[in-house]
Amino acid sequence: MGDFGLTFGWRTALLLTLSVQMLAFAVALSTQDVNRTANRLLAAFLLVATGVVTPYTIGFAGAYDAWKGLTFAPFALPLFLAPLLYGYTYALIEGRLPARWRWHLAPGFAQLGYMAIAFLLPFDTKMAWADVVDGPWVSPVFSIGVLLGLVAYSAAALRLLRRFRAGLADERSDDERYAARWLGRILAAMLVTTVFWAGWQGWHALSGFDYFEFFGLHMAVGVIGVLLGVEGWRHAGLRFRRGPVTVRFSDPEDARGSAAAEPDWPAIAADYAGRTREAGWWREPELSLPRLARYLGTNTGRLSRAINTGLGVNFSVFVNGLRAEAVAQALTARPSADLLDLAFEMGFASKASFNRAFLARYGTAPSRYRQEARSRVSDHEFEHAAPNLRRADA
Repeated sequence: MGDFGLTFGWRTALLLTLSVQMLAFAVALSTQDVNRTANRLLAAFLLVATGVVTPYTIGFAGAYDAWKGLTFAPFALPLFLAPLLYGYTYALIEGRLPARWRWHLAPGFAQLGYMAIAFLLPFDTKMAWADVVDGPWVSPVFSIGVLLGLVAYSAAALRLLRRFRAGLADERSDDERYAARWLGRILAAMLVTTVFWAGWQGWHALSGFDYFEFFGLHMAVGVIGVLLGVEGWRHAGLRFRRGPVTVRFSDPEDARGSAAAEPDWPAIAADYAGRTREAGWWREPELSLPRLARYLGTNTGRLSRAINTGLGVNFSVFVNGLRAEAVAQALTARPSADLLDLAFEMGFASKASFNRAFLARYGTAPSRYRQEARSRVSDHEFEHAAPNLRRADA
């Protein structure tokens, strides 16, 4: 170990804390049976993220000064980060790996092979290679590949999420539960981090390398990894994959009608809405377009067309509007009732979806509506009490 000793400073402590958390989430996610493919890809991402911060975790403790032979140890393989993050998003939504998945991982395996070979070189050759070849030529190429990969894959994952959300509202009443907004925020954070990373790389290419200035960047990687682990674990058992929505007519009468004349969609929609309201199917928290179509004895294509064309809204707005109406009626009768209890009783899956649906339906927040309901009750009680008070005064 020579004249160098290890020091356990605050930088090492912070990075190590993040690494331990990422590893814990990786182990937990790898044991999940639901969304198995997605959860294992997320576990792999967390392992790679831990590896990316490891050289700085041990480096700030003086490990590379104490053991120079650790140079090129294949801890950090950041070329895996971008495809694994995209693969997790894709598998979460589609329930399977992206097409030609092995090719997505090829740059990461190339980096792993290069690092392993360089690590096994004789010590003097290794150190000369690091100074003459790796530093000036190879590392910059890898860094550019990491930056381009993170930008391209993060943007592709965000586009995939947007397309997924656009279809959710036409099929599910609890679409907000599956919108994965947490994943969108993390992907956006990864893009922002990448921009700062690119700025750092450009600055140090001009001004020189300062090891300690990269602490903030690796803290950001660790924080993103922990946040992704927390949210991924929270949603590990939620089945995100949608079934295909049938858009064709399924019976001869509908087919003849579609060829001869456009059906009276407002009348059909009014019939469907009335039957749905009367039967109380809207109370089911996980009510979906296929399930409601079965209840109504029709197909998803006809039901979706009736709601979209006849009512001018999507499936989620239609069902949550019925739920909001039920909450409003309950508040009129019981203005002191708890809002969240009423929301869950009427089928809402979350407070956010309840507030959004109620505001869209009535143009005011549920709490404000309840205050107005209480005022109406108080005014009504006063009107009934006023004649008695006048008689008592007389």
